[in-house]
Amino acid sequence: MIKTGNPIISIYTEMTPNPETMKFVVNKLLYPNKSIDFPDAASTAPSPLAAELFTFPFIRGVFICSNFVTLTKTNDTDWADVIPTIKQFLKEYLEDNRAVINEDDIVSAPVFSGDESDVVQRIKELLENYVKPAVEMDGGAIQFKDYQEGVVTVMLQGSCSGCPSSMITLKAGIEGMMKRMIPEVKEVVAEAE
Repeated sequence: MIKTGNPIISIYTEMTPNPETMKFVVNKLLYPNKSIDFPDAASTAPSPLAAELFTFPFIRGVFICSNFVTLTKTNDTDWADVIPTIKQFLKEYLEDNRAVINEDDIVSAPVFSGDESDVVQRIKELLENYVKPAVEMDGGAIQFKDYQEGVVTVMLQGSCSGCPSSMITLKAGIEGMMKRMIPEVKEVVAEAE
């Protein structure tokens, strides 16, 4: 029997609506059905991969989700100059089967602790089924944070964090849909991480 070793990793890039971020899609699950955002090098304790990506001087943010990594670069860096280097680094890192996320090192963020009212359940279901898949296609994530007196608070991560068009998407897209489908919702706001 021939032993083939580690699987060959292939990576392709996708532009996101945020010109400062790029989505690197991998043919391997990195963090199945979960996502985690690293807005700076100091936050990378749970992810050896994120920590190493921050050693590149042009990386300002790392977001890891299912089968992709979204990277945010510095303003003075051109993606065309750095994509080949990042792809090669990710390919070698993943082919060596190195750790992506150490679950034991994740400090859980506070979870919404209010009543799981019918309204909150409908909001979460709408986010999960309609909004989250669309946001992930653009290299980001959205998380429910709170619902108080008609105001839904969400957290935007990955390419959505700091994206010039994210507020348009939030207000025109997400808020509009929520108001139509859940009449109790009056406003949707984003909380900075």
